[in-house]
Amino acid sequence: MCLAVPGKVVGIEERDGTRMASVDFGGAVRDVCLAYLPDIEVGDYAIVHVGFALQRLDEAAALATLDLFARIGALEEEFGDAWGRAAAEAGPDLEEEVR
Repeated sequence: MCLAVPGKVVGIEERDGTRMASVDFGGAVRDVCLAYLPDIEVGDYAIVHVGFALQRLDEAAALATLDLFARIGALEEEFGDAWGRAAAEAGPDLEEEVR
């Protein structure tokens, strides 16, 4: 699944002429391009899709969405360890082989 996920901007820097941010998605921090939101600042929330911040979002809406995504397992699916999850689903014997 590929979701547009709200995240909190925790750092901003310029990379090769492009404004980039470190964005926290409920514990998973990823690099995000800010080309579409040039005025966003540290502490703001944004909806991010495929590595691009697309829209600013207020904190209450962002936190409610993150909570919902966490409860339905969408954050784990989007940001979790896919190989570890696949091994766990395959059974304990295979999980030990992967480690």
